[in-house]
Amino acid sequence: MSDVADWWRTSIIDMEPGRIELRGHPIEELIGKVSFPEMIWLMVRGDRPSAGQAKLFEAALVSAVDHGPQAPSIAAARMAVTCGLPLNNAMASAVNMLGDVHGGAGEQAVELYHFLASAGAPLSDALDDWCAARGKIVPGFGHRFHTPTDPRAPRLLELVQDSVEAGVCDGNFAEIAIQVEHELLKRAGKPIPMNIDGATAVIYAELGFAPPLARGLFCLSRSVGILAHAWEQTQQGGRNKGPTPPSYRWTFDG
Repeated sequence: MSDVADWWRTSIIDMEPGRIELRGHPIEELIGKVSFPEMIWLMVRGDRPSAGQAKLFEAALVSAVDHGPQAPSIAAARMAVTCGLPLNNAMASAVNMLGDVHGGAGEQAVELYHFLASAGAPLSDALDDWCAARGKIVPGFGHRFHTPTDPRAPRLLELVQDSVEAGVCDGNFAEIAIQVEHELLKRAGKPIPMNIDGATAVIYAELGFAPPLARGLFCLSRSVGILAHAWEQTQQGGRNKGPTPPSYRWTFDG
């Protein structure tokens, strides 16, 4: 039996008939007593966040729930519904589009902040080293739609500063992100402001989440918008809607 029992090993859940414990906590002691963000933290990290940590964590999750039907993942969910798929399939189709380019910048930004924090060199030089290795696009900065300011980022940084003053986090990663923003302004001669990925990455780095978790947490956050749009499209109806109206045609260059 040990060979069977040890096939999967987990410290997340222990369960038998009539008993469910998550991270050592009976489920009945969690229901109605912890928020959903606190539950995410507990499941992923194994401990309970402080009130200040939970508040900052929740702010990051709230900030990234949606960015409109022009976002590829949201569009995919709505198109999936018009193809007759139920909500769970539409959500899966959308989440599967959250990759390195669309949805991955938060993870990359946390990696960037850690790299700059440990570089042992002036930020400008360290940023050059990062770009030489990873490409010229600096993750977490600039936005194709929100110029000159992504309205979500300043608010999140305000909450980080509040958390620093309350002793929730030390603000080191926030300071690095602000320095990057200033360096990019100096180099480009125009603002390349922090975007939602850069700002939520500050929070996840300040709270001690590993870089890959930033992408997973973004998927959880964006799933809220995905569900909302998929459900709305279900109510609106429509069949086999593609990415553009039927009267529009693609460019044939053969």
